[in-house]
Amino acid sequence: MDRTNSETEAPANCRGWVAKFRNAFRGIVQGVCGQSSFYVHFTVALAVVIAGWLLQVTVLEWGLLIVCITSVLVAEMFNSALEALAKAIDTEQNPHLGRALDISSAAVLLASIGAVVLGTTLFVYRLGTALRWWS
Repeated sequence: MDRTNSETEAPANCRGWVAKFRNAFRGIVQGVCGQSSFYVHFTVALAVVIAGWLLQVTVLEWGLLIVCITSVLVAEMFNSALEALAKAIDTEQNPHLGRALDISSAAVLLASIGAVVLGTTLFVYRLGTALRWWS
């Protein structure tokens, strides 16, 4: 099904790049606004960037940290999209939608756990190297 913003606009697959990016950025704003968990993720991401800068992580380590941060934010965005879709489909208690929302929340949790494990491993190693804990 093609999405159009009005009857006079072309279907979504005929839209120009500017319109596609405008829709994507609008989606980011809609996904972030009203989701308190994004503030937590952004705060942690800022702390990770500051720690990475202070501990002088390598380019490869920066790449890993950026992939982790992005993965958590993307998982949270998909979770927010599913929440919005579930509210549009049914306002009553629906066990099938509830299960889907629980699974999408679990995806955010797993991405976050993976990011914490990688970040902790990387930063403990960097801190240990800086403090000469190992040879």
